[in-house]
Amino acid sequence: MEYHNPVLLHPAVDGLNVKPDGVYVDVTFGGGGHSREILNRLGANGKLIAFDQDKDALENAIDDPRFVLVNENFRYLKRFLRFHGYKQVDGVLADFGVSSHQFDVADRGFSTRFEAMLDMRMDQDSPFSAYEVVNNYDEGQLASVLFQYGELRASKGMARVICEVRKAAPIKTSEQLKEAMTSFLPKHREYKILAQIYQAIRIEVNQELEVIKEFLQQSIEVLPSGGRLSVISYHSLEDRLVKRFMRNGMFEGEPEKDMFGRVTVPMKPLGKFIIPDAAEIKENNRARSAKLRIAKKI
Repeated sequence: MEYHNPVLLHPAVDGLNVKPDGVYVDVTFGGGGHSREILNRLGANGKLIAFDQDKDALENAIDDPRFVLVNENFRYLKRFLRFHGYKQVDGVLADFGVSSHQFDVADRGFSTRFEAMLDMRMDQDSPFSAYEVVNNYDEGQLASVLFQYGELRASKGMARVICEVRKAAPIKTSEQLKEAMTSFLPKHREYKILAQIYQAIRIEVNQELEVIKEFLQQSIEVLPSGGRLSVISYHSLEDRLVKRFMRNGMFEGEPEKDMFGRVTVPMKPLGKFIIPDAAEIKENNRARSAKLRIAKKI
């Protein structure tokens, strides 16, 4: 199954500071690129547990006694690590990008390039798809999704038009959605705005930001002191959550100070964020918006 090159491969795995006999987790297995690099650095007694809720990813499972692939959403990190006998692990890696494979398979409905049914489910067993968001959300809910997750200033107008169009007949395909949005798609920015609309609906369908919050909070619980967290995000909404969590241990506000003015936070960010170099972006265009942050548990 065709998956593109893993983004920021060496910096992301370097961030884990892999110990040969350590236990590591790759919560976004995908094509298995990051996982293979972690296994390359593990010794005979090391262990790697990977997560991916997408059944397509199971076809890339690695035949290695040190490797376990869990076909679940990484919001259940703690539960399934316990199930496999691990209360703590030495490092956790996450790459929040929609996999290249998901974009490239037309009928998954992730890409603006293909005519497809409104789907966008990362978990193919989920009953809730993009169709439900576009056809069943009321105008206020739609506007909120488009504004919060797509950062679209015309969100209210877009929501109004979608509600008008679907009165005549349900909006079933990506092409029908694009047609409904025509008046909001100026020629020179058509694909950028369409991508923001898709992003907003996809985040809502998969509850992506809630999942990331749950995952980050659990990562603290499964990492020992000195354990590493290496996270790649692709847009400001994700990156803001990661940055704040690594710095403050919370997603909003500031941590409380004790009577001496000291702050107790669970993690320490290591260095500044890392972005792909020009060569990697040239080779893999999807890397262009990637941002890697690394932290260790205090």
